[in-house]
Amino acid sequence: MQNLKNILNHYEPHPLGQERCYAVFLPLIWNGKSGWEVLYQVRSEGISQPGEVAFPGGAVEKGETFEQAAIRETMEELKLPSQKIDLWGEIDYLVSNQQTIHCFVGQLFVENWQSIQPNEEVERLFTIPLEKLKNQPPTYYRLETEVQATGDFPFERIRNGRKYKFSHYDRRIPFYDIGDENLWGMTAQFTHRFTEILEGK
Repeated sequence: MQNLKNILNHYEPHPLGQERCYAVFLPLIWNGKSGWEVLYQVRSEGISQPGEVAFPGGAVEKGETFEQAAIRETMEELKLPSQKIDLWGEIDYLVSNQQTIHCFVGQLFVENWQSIQPNEEVERLFTIPLEKLKNQPPTYYRLETEVQATGDFPFERIRNGRKYKFSHYDRRIPFYDIGDENLWGMTAQFTHRFTEILEGK
């Protein structure tokens, strides 16, 4: 019994089914005329999810913390030294589709964001004033998907078989109606949650 207790006392729990861990950085830039702005990037055509609006970020490498991954990915994608990145803290994280995604917020010390020369993963950059994001929250749309079992699934081992009430996905996906870029999905969700936190929600 003591051996079993020792095993559990020293075990660190992890999310079941998690396959990959990611970290992103929500970059703020101070504009002397309009105040704080959020910097977004559009993913290039040569990588996954081409053309989508995103924050700098990527997979957490072995031996790396989420915070270290967020800073490293920002340095790589925006080609900025670590001294230009001031990480302030972490907001709520996302667990979805066997992935865990942590979001960190901080300031980029750049006088003119248009002078940033990102790497080949980024097609272009743009900013949205933080006040506008706070005043124009996204619209959430419902997306419902059903679970479909494979042909060899052993329904005969489950009470009610094929009539068993399996869980299905019922998601609410946010879309912003601001500017010309299509800001939606996970990036919009982190953006909205950040503005909610600022307002004490």
